[in-house]
Amino acid sequence: MNNLYSEDFEPSSSAAWKQKIQFELQGADYNKTLLKQTLEGISIKPFYHSDSFQKLNSTSKQNTAQLCEPINIDSEINANKKALFAIKNGANAIKFNVKNSFNSTILFDNLLNKNITFHFNFHFLNEVFLTELIQKLENEVVFYNIDIIGNLAKTGNWHSTISSDFNIIENLLKRNASTFILGINSNIYQNAGANNVQQIAYTLAHVNEYLTKFGANIASKIQFNFSIGSNFFFEIAKIKAFRYLYNLILQKYNISANAIIFCEPTKRNKTKIDLKTNIIRSTNECLSASIGGSNTVSTFLFDNLFTLNNTLSEKVSKNQLLILKKKCNIENIQNIAEEASYIESLSVQIAEKSLAIFKDIEKSGGFLSQLKNDTIQRKINENAQKEQTAFNNGTIVLTDIINLKKHNTNKPSKNKLKAGYKTLITPIIEKRLTEKLEH
Repeated sequence: MNNLYSEDFEPSSSAAWKQKIQFELQGADYNKTLLKQTLEGISIKPFYHSDSFQKLNSTSKQNTAQLCEPINIDSEINANKKALFAIKNGANAIKFNVKNSFNSTILFDNLLNKNITFHFNFHFLNEVFLTELIQKLENEVVFYNIDIIGNLAKTGNWHSTISSDFNIIENLLKRNASTFILGINSNIYQNAGANNVQQIAYTLAHVNEYLTKFGANIASKIQFNFSIGSNFFFEIAKIKAFRYLYNLILQKYNISANAIIFCEPTKRNKTKIDLKTNIIRSTNECLSASIGGSNTVSTFLFDNLFTLNNTLSEKVSKNQLLILKKKCNIENIQNIAEEASYIESLSVQIAEKSLAIFKDIEKSGGFLSQLKNDTIQRKINENAQKEQTAFNNGTIVLTDIINLKKHNTNKPSKNKLKAGYKTLITPIIEKRLTEKLEH
């Protein structure tokens, strides 16, 4: 049966297919008619063939992905209850979003020694608090995701000063060499409107600042946090391309490491109005993250779109986790994208273009230098505006957005800085495509 088709049909070369297509086009230009150019400058062909197959030899992730549920810490008791319920529902990882210091004894009551991985997203930097927390969780697998450069990019300021922030990180790394202290929050760039090529290039330049400052020995103890968009195959290719390029750069430091990748759905294509469409999008995004090789896949915390906590939002997030686990078996998706001509072609093109941008950044003084002179911000804004224009004229379609005006009862999000808030650099601000339409 395996040879059924190969025995009955003679194989055709790539050139033969193209010749047949040219004949059917009746004189129309093949490149102009059938080749599509994306905003990233990626060429999409009408067909892919084994005789022109290209492949990235990227390091692959583990065959199983952890399923994570995000939880905002409004109070230690409530967050603890939500975490316990999430674990009962099948989560094997929890991500805590933390705005202020908390009582770790209350938060982790009955949560320890359960083979659960913990992730943090801190909005502050406190060396004493972090030292105590690290000691409390010394027997657990924890990703603290401290990213002072990411904080600068997102808020426009250091937590304190550049020297103070770097000194705190250096102290934490020295005392906890085997702990996952650093994280690279590349989701900042996607949520602000950067394309896939830019996201990879900026993430590489971002992490290279830490490698230069603290040495390449930390390379295997860094987690990369990506937001995943709705362009299904491109997002798979993005993760594959990043894994390849990360090791390519580490070769310059005479070291190798498997990139540890945490993925969550993007905010960029979500709306405050159509919860059902948000659910569909975020579920597909979780699937592409898993197929692409994410170590941890997080569901979407819909509360992030609203000012107040939303009970329905929490219920949806938990049910989504169950569907991904029980129906999609997302934890055990193997590397099914391997040898897929289309995805490999995308990965190669994305990698080539990302590497070129990374090299330009390094030649221009590095990532921090380009943040300070607004180059990164300007490039992201340019691409975000292209996407916004494409959405406004209907080239980019977000299903059911046409009904926004009928059902809009929420105020649009406010991304503008508070009056009197001074920043060292222009911050990279998240922008959802539907904000203007919602307003």
